[in-house]
Amino acid sequence: MYAIGVNPWVWASPVDDAALAKLVPRIAAFGFDAVELPIEQPGDWDPARTRDLLASHGLAAAGVCAVTPPGRDLVDAPPATVEATATYLRTCVDSAAAVGAACVGGPVYAAVGRTWRMSPAARLACYADFRRALRPVADYAGERGVSIAVEALNRYETSVVNTVEQAVELVDGLPPNVGLMIDTYHMNIEEADPYAALRFAGPWIKHVQVSGTDRGAPGGDHFDWPRFFAALVKTGYGGAVCIESFTAQNEAIATAASIWRPLAPSQDALARDGLSYLRKIVSESTGLT
Repeated sequence: MYAIGVNPWVWASPVDDAALAKLVPRIAAFGFDAVELPIEQPGDWDPARTRDLLASHGLAAAGVCAVTPPGRDLVDAPPATVEATATYLRTCVDSAAAVGAACVGGPVYAAVGRTWRMSPAARLACYADFRRALRPVADYAGERGVSIAVEALNRYETSVVNTVEQAVELVDGLPPNVGLMIDTYHMNIEEADPYAALRFAGPWIKHVQVSGTDRGAPGGDHFDWPRFFAALVKTGYGGAVCIESFTAQNEAIATAASIWRPLAPSQDALARDGLSYLRKIVSESTGLT
């Protein structure tokens, strides 16, 4: 059965030591297995302290989420920006290794919200630039037992990678520790058939994020979750499945994620309802109880 995790962004941003000290006991009490750990700025949380905090509550680190605000770009950017972004990603890798997380995932190619038109030739060049920029980071991660999971975003958040097919093209030729982060929210927008796209992604999947089609709890939306998990089981993926949603109470993150209204009666309810539904669907999909 898949470990079920949650991102503390459901409640707070930035996710720092103080937020984790408050939220990790709550996440454990709800019955989650794991926690996703975003790094908005290096130093927000201490890896050794976080490792011990998670262990003391019986939780695993499901993965580290790389965050790409304006100025974090590996493509179509000045060399100094590319190098600073690579340095940031290496910091994420170090943190992941320290807390025992298997991967660093996110839209590591360009800042969220940055879009520009590309001809087919320009896209090929962009993807080649990405592979050149990421390879040293991928090698660094591989030496530390960490994978890089590249996330496709919807068309309103990036013009670089919107679909699984594009993401596979983007990472083709990189070391085997580079693969894909699946995010059902973006797939629901961009994939003509999310379930076929998931099957296609199978060999490259490193991490899975889930949320309702409205960014709320899985299960309270129109997505065909039984079909999704039936396809996921067939890919052979064995990692964690993590709820990623956001609080409307933090101005910065609400604006970045376009959260303009509450998505549940409370953030606790969003997490609990999502967990309960995922436990049920995963159990049915895997034949386990």
